[in-house]
Amino acid sequence: MKHAYLDQYSDRPSPINRLDPRLKTLIFVTFIIFVILTRPNSFFVFSLYGTFVAVLILLSRVPIVFIFKRSLAVIPFVLMVGMFNLVSGREGFVLFANILIKAYLSILCLILLVTTTKFSELLRTFERLGCPKIITMIMSFMYRYIFVIEDELMKMRQAKESRSVGGSRFFHAKALANMLGTLFIRSYERAEAVYLAMCARGFDGSVKND
Repeated sequence: MKHAYLDQYSDRPSPINRLDPRLKTLIFVTFIIFVILTRPNSFFVFSLYGTFVAVLILLSRVPIVFIFKRSLAVIPFVLMVGMFNLVSGREGFVLFANILIKAYLSILCLILLVTTTKFSELLRTFERLGCPKIITMIMSFMYRYIFVIEDELMKMRQAKESRSVGGSRFFHAKALANMLGTLFIRSYERAEAVYLAMCARGFDGSVKND
């Protein structure tokens, strides 16, 4: 199965990729804090922020289409949160635009950070910057096994499509519900098996390199 890895462009020879991961993380986090703390009606400042992010994207040599597609996944959730402010007239529109702009600039920074940094180096950077070890460990296992779960889902979908030609919407909805239930059970069983295997090999909460 073919997967789209988060850090598939981290090996490109660009100034952003060559930055130290710790410095890069601090720069992006500081920038996001400045974006969040900016006044809602400071649209000129937001335009400067957008220009800065656009320059970083060009320097990173990551395809703009790739970043744009990744960023679109967050827009529906931001719109759902921001639409509740539209009922307040002009002030509500300013708040709606403020939420949309800040969220989009922040997600662009996060996408750029993750895309231009190897995921293992990013986790190591989080640990060095004082992030709780349990969080980095959960993120490590999640990234390692999310593709296994995706493979399971793709195989189940392929099996469904090969065995069901046509059919009503209710039939496909029922099959999808069964697939999700089966996927949850398989994921739970796999997690239990992996945990027992790690305990049998002396796992005590830290990853051993030897």
